[in-house]
Amino acid sequence: MPIRLNENAEVVAMIKQGLKEKNGYCPCRREQIEDNKCICKEFREQMADPDFEGYCHCMLYYKSKE
Repeated sequence: MPIRLNENAEVVAMIKQGLKEKNGYCPCRREQIEDNKCICKEFREQMADPDFEGYCHCMLYYKSKE
């Protein structure tokens, strides 16, 4: 289950800046709760799904099936 950063450096820089400003919480989420701490619960669950391939909610990470 390879996980990689988004290939778009501008997106990565923008999301990393947002993470820094929100103390590690997803910049795309309003609530600062443990489930929204990067890597968020939603994407951890998607990573565990062998059939899931795609980006996390904020587009920072990509999971491929291979």
